[in-house]
Amino acid sequence: MQRRFHQVDVFASDGFSGNPVAVVHEAEGIGTGEMLRITSWTNLSEVTFLLPPTADEADYRVRIFCPGRELPFAGHPTLGTCRAWLAAGGNPSDPDRIVQECGAGLIPVRRDAERLAFAAPPMTRSGPVEPQLLAHRLDQLGLRHEDIVDSAWVDNGPGWMAVLLPSVEAALAVAIPGDILPGFDVGLVAPYPAGGECALELRAFFADADGRIREDPVTGSLNAAVAQWLLATGRLEAPYVASPGTALGRRGRIHVSESDGEIWVGGHTTVSIEGTIDC
Repeated sequence: MQRRFHQVDVFASDGFSGNPVAVVHEAEGIGTGEMLRITSWTNLSEVTFLLPPTADEADYRVRIFCPGRELPFAGHPTLGTCRAWLAAGGNPSDPDRIVQECGAGLIPVRRDAERLAFAAPPMTRSGPVEPQLLAHRLDQLGLRHEDIVDSAWVDNGPGWMAVLLPSVEAALAVAIPGDILPGFDVGLVAPYPAGGECALELRAFFADADGRIREDPVTGSLNAAVAQWLLATGRLEAPYVASPGTALGRRGRIHVSESDGEIWVGGHTTVSIEGTIDC
């Protein structure tokens, strides 16, 4: 059947500079297998499927897929889905605070002038990375332990491990691993010199359904978890701006702030394609 479809540019600093997500509306009746097939067909890092909420507090429910698997939470799909839901006439209970229901629970999204921002969900895994696994991942990245400043689990759904490097130049010099590496979800984090527009550069590497490593531009979930890690350890202060996607030629910007005891991750979010999909 024909269903409404949006493709949304998330965390963009100007046209077509952020991370695109496809949003399928009124997704009742689409099975998990078909959702996976649609996700693979789009060749995007994520596709979301809008459904009626099951929680009284939620404005809508979403299922989030990347190639080969479903995710309980992801950042840029959260903001892209919210923008698509609003563009399709969604009317939140609170005009300034939209509530998304997903596998990670209820995620508040607020309107901040021209931006949307989500509240960073709790991490499901944090703390030190097991030494043997860390050494293995560093070797796959062509790095040595002495090349890095720190590392930690920063998993809020996708499975992220973060590696802190001493400089943006060091992060941009890392090549995408060419081996088949199922379960590889690593974020590279590096500070910019003080006084510039951006405080951090982030690169997000993840394995697709076949175990091939892809780089995801402008990744909200990684930024949310890294913010929790670096703010808690005193390495960074909010508000700040992150610049993910430089290695891929993207000009995305992620704005991180703190208020009411929550970390908010936001940016400009724009519908770029609107139409229907037959599924």
